[in-house]
Amino acid sequence: MLAVCLGVAAGLSGHDGDWPWSGRDPGAQRFSPLTQITRENVSTLQQAWTFDTGARDLQVTPTVIGGLMYVTAGKQVIALEPETGTHVWTYEASGAVSRRGVAYWPGDAKMPPRLYSGAGDGRMMALDARTGAIAGDFGDGGFVDLKGSVRGDVDGSLFLISPPLVYKDIVITGGANTEQEPSTGLYGDIRGWDARTGRLLWSFHTVPRPGEPGVETWEGESWKNRSGTNVWSYMTVDEERGILFAPTGSPTSDFYGADRRGQNLYANSLLAIDALTGRLKWFHQLVHHDIWDWDLPAAPTLIDVTVRDGRRVPAVAVITKMSTLFIFDRVTGEPLFGLEERPVPQSTVPGEQTWPTQPFPLAPPPLARTTFDPETDFYTLTPEHAAYCREIWKEHGMYTKGIFTPPGLDGTMVMFPSTLGGGNWSGLSYDAGRSLVFTNIMNLGQVGRMARRVNPATGAETYARTSPWASAYARFWNPKTKLPCSAPPFGELIAIDVNRAAVAWRVPLGVFDDLKARGFDRTGSPNIGGTIATASGVVFIAATIDERFRAFDADSGAALWETRLDASGHATPMTFMGRDGRQYVVIAAGGNGLLASPVGSKLVAFALPRR
Repeated sequence: MLAVCLGVAAGLSGHDGDWPWSGRDPGAQRFSPLTQITRENVSTLQQAWTFDTGARDLQVTPTVIGGLMYVTAGKQVIALEPETGTHVWTYEASGAVSRRGVAYWPGDAKMPPRLYSGAGDGRMMALDARTGAIAGDFGDGGFVDLKGSVRGDVDGSLFLISPPLVYKDIVITGGANTEQEPSTGLYGDIRGWDARTGRLLWSFHTVPRPGEPGVETWEGESWKNRSGTNVWSYMTVDEERGILFAPTGSPTSDFYGADRRGQNLYANSLLAIDALTGRLKWFHQLVHHDIWDWDLPAAPTLIDVTVRDGRRVPAVAVITKMSTLFIFDRVTGEPLFGLEERPVPQSTVPGEQTWPTQPFPLAPPPLARTTFDPETDFYTLTPEHAAYCREIWKEHGMYTKGIFTPPGLDGTMVMFPSTLGGGNWSGLSYDAGRSLVFTNIMNLGQVGRMARRVNPATGAETYARTSPWASAYARFWNPKTKLPCSAPPFGELIAIDVNRAAVAWRVPLGVFDDLKARGFDRTGSPNIGGTIATASGVVFIAATIDERFRAFDADSGAALWETRLDASGHATPMTFMGRDGRQYVVIAAGGNGLLASPVGSKLVAFALPRR
């Protein structure tokens, strides 16, 4: 259904004040050259407009190009007048659209610009970017069937929860397929499609098939119909070199791998792929044989690193759920600050065979908490909270062996970071002038154990992750207060000097209002949602569960401004220059079920007071 409201007539030529990609540029640097909002005046920001999408759990980063703002929410793709939030058009799909935004193709002399998004289970659609009408000459009446070429002998679900990526005239897709039981489903192939016709141009098999390199890392025929191993998050591209960088997810099932012994390529890997052909150039697997749900969730970010001999090396940086930051040469894949395989604890679950080592960068060290000592690391600010945490530790026989602790059958494992990660899809922003990347992390643990299961039909024995609270995703916190059991800070904002692979500064991010009222305002809080950086030295982020939107000094981490939102902004903000000469900053305040935040449905824009 297409609903049109007469708004602004939109030309479609971009400029430096636009935000045309989810990460602003193809390399996901999330850096704006705008300087109207500065460290000196950011404290005077005020709300400019709001728009209620009517949809919950917003994670969208709006894009602005050619005089229109594009937003996804629920089943809708919406175009707004960016300076006022005035509705221009809405396209309502039959199923959920890509929740984190759209991809934009500029068109050509014969075809108008297009938007690409998921459209329910197994479909991608193309819309006319000017009107919101379906581009009927794309695929079958405007839609492409994403399931056809990835279906083996079984069916399954497949959604584009993150937007596709456009390189030249190719639309490149990943997708979110089955990640839990059953372990079989649709393959997580990365594919390139003709932007005009929707014709499939190439496929990269994230789970190798017989005769392909990597199939030997799946014992027996465990590659067959293997789901997961997908790119559910953002991909990025080096347009100059034509290199696609894709972060892959865990193989199914997330927490049990006895039916897929081996290293399991190309799961949990950073892939460098020829964007024109789909040919693999290089890769690094950053978790071997994953049983922790530590998929690679963040967009790889293109940066430049000045090495010791003064050379400036084009590089790609990726933050992981383990909170490790890896930096590689974009062209060769060489780790610029070293990489080593370290021994890790091994599983005792019958049939399971975890990999003996895992990769770590030599610098920087993990950015979030990866260990917990029950003698010193409980949060004891209030007697009630301390008593609760110590009691569950004792009652459920909790233990930890550090990072990569596998869950067992006896007692309850405590794992840092949690499945939400030290870092998540929040990813990085990059200020090339300062040689800094900015990221938010959280120090939140997870508890779990394995339970034996028997298939009543076959008698086959298997194991599944559970916890004392039944959920496989139980956090190491008091679920009523969301206050973690480990000592603060619970969330942090961090700047890393990419030339030294060293932390430049780190500050707590977020508060618990009841603790702040008692004078404890440096605790930080759990958070999901990313940063953006601007040329004037201002870093913006929402993300926290305290329903705040904040600005920080890029050089020092000093807090410059904060405001309260209707719901937590678990999304990445964006900024653009309006045609009225004002710089706007926009955040989706949608809350999030992952962190038990109250949900919202609004976009909120801020700007300096009118002169």
